[in-house]
Amino acid sequence: MKPEPPQDGQNEPGCKNEEGLQYLNLIRTIINSGDKRPDRTGTGTLSIFGAQMRFSLRNNSYPLLTTKAVFLKGIIGELLWFIRGRTCSKELSDQGIRIWDGHGTKAYLESRGLPYEETDLGPIYGFQWRHFGAEYTSKEASYDGLGVDQLANLVEGIKKNPYDRRHLMSAWNPVDLDRMALPPCHVLCQFYVSSKGELSCIYYQRSCDFGLGVPFNIASYSLLTIMMAHVTGYTPGDVVSSMGDVHVYCDHIEGLSVQLERSPRPFPKLIIKDGIKRSRLEDFEISDFELIGYNPHPKIQLHMSV
Repeated sequence: MKPEPPQDGQNEPGCKNEEGLQYLNLIRTIINSGDKRPDRTGTGTLSIFGAQMRFSLRNNSYPLLTTKAVFLKGIIGELLWFIRGRTCSKELSDQGIRIWDGHGTKAYLESRGLPYEETDLGPIYGFQWRHFGAEYTSKEASYDGLGVDQLANLVEGIKKNPYDRRHLMSAWNPVDLDRMALPPCHVLCQFYVSSKGELSCIYYQRSCDFGLGVPFNIASYSLLTIMMAHVTGYTPGDVVSSMGDVHVYCDHIEGLSVQLERSPRPFPKLIIKDGIKRSRLEDFEISDFELIGYNPHPKIQLHMSV
C-alpha cells in the first residue's frame, strides 16, 4: 500500500522546499481566519488583506507549484500573448489554452455592456503593456506606433540605466477599465538590478484568486523575469509577489484542503534551450523553454468563477 503523505504541508523526508510552504501556509491562514465576503461572481470567498511571498530564480530554479500539477504551456502561451499585445482569446484557445474562454463569450461581454465580437477581450494586459493610452477599437485593428510601449521602454531602461528606480510597467489604466472584459488582477510590476548583476521583479496583485490564479501568476512573472534577464544580459534573482485582496473561493475549499495534505517537493528548473538567443521578448516561442525535474502531485480540479 502506498503510504499517505505527511500532513499539514510538511516536507517529505529528504526534501526541503521552504518557499513552497509559503503558499500552503497562506492557504491555511485564509481558510482558518479569512473574512467571509460576497464577491462579483456570486460564489463567495474567504479573504485576507495584504500578503507577500518571495521566490528565488537563481540556478534556474522555477517556482512552479508541486503540490498540484500546474499547466506550464498555458503560462508560457498566455505570457507571450501579453507580450505581443494581443487581446483575442481565440488565439490562445487555438493552442489548447482556454483560460480566457469564459470572459470572451458573447453572453459575458454583453453582461459587461461591451460591444465587441465574441473572443475580443478589449484593452486588457497586453494592450496596456504595449499601447498604453491608445484608443482601443477592436482585436483586429493595428496599433503599431500608437500609445506608450511600456515593455519596450522597460527593456531599454534596464539596459541603459540599470540602477534606475523607474523600471515599472502598469496594466491599470482607469480610462480603459470599463472597456475591458476583465480589469487587471496583477496591475503593476517593477524590476530591480543588483550590483551582483541579478535582475529581480516585484509585482502587485490587487485581486488574488489563491486557488487558481496565484500559482499561475507566480510562474508567469518568474518567466517574465527570466526572459527579461536574457534579453538585457543579467541573471535572474528573485520574484516577489505582493498581494492585496487574497481570497479563496468557497467552492475551492475542498480541493485546497486536499492540497494542504500534500508535501511540497523541490521546484523544477526552467532553462532557455542551448543555442537560443533572443534579443526581443516578442521573439520567444513556447518551444524555447525546457522544464527539468518537475515532479508534482496530481492535478486538483477547481472551477473558475467568471
